[in-house]
Amino acid sequence: MTRKEITAFYEAHSRRLYNMSCRILLNPEDAEEVMQDTILKFVTLPLRPMSNEQVSAWLARTCIRASLDRLRKRKREALFLETYAQEAVPEQEPEIPAETSAARVLETMQRLPDPYRIVVTLILAEGLDYQEVAAYTGWKETTLRSHFLRGKQKLIALLKNDGEPI
Repeated sequence: MTRKEITAFYEAHSRRLYNMSCRILLNPEDAEEVMQDTILKFVTLPLRPMSNEQVSAWLARTCIRASLDRLRKRKREALFLETYAQEAVPEQEPEIPAETSAARVLETMQRLPDPYRIVVTLILAEGLDYQEVAAYTGWKETTLRSHFLRGKQKLIALLKNDGEPI
């Protein structure tokens, strides 16, 4: 790929990948790094998928898996710090103004526990179905359905309580 083609490819896919990763990681810096790593991985592939659908699916699957890996790494580091009784400085979550109901729902979704948040985000915000999410994450569809229903219930409860913890 030429530099011009790479730039056009980046502009075409970066926003979607960034948003997808940011919704999973809840950290803009990590999300941007995952997005850039995903695009770099695709650009350096010796054999690339030819159709737009294949490219889009490959990018989404790779981005979701990299985001989940980053999330697992973060949890392992937190466990390590707890084990050795070191105090870690908590990261501040970005504050999203709830100007519209959609923004409020997205903000509330960020406070869901990880497995529920990931599944609810991929199904509601990204518009994926259970089969696609199962293919991307490696989880069983029955597990995804259970996480989605529980996550949706928690989301509704949070929205009804005006953000008070449930």
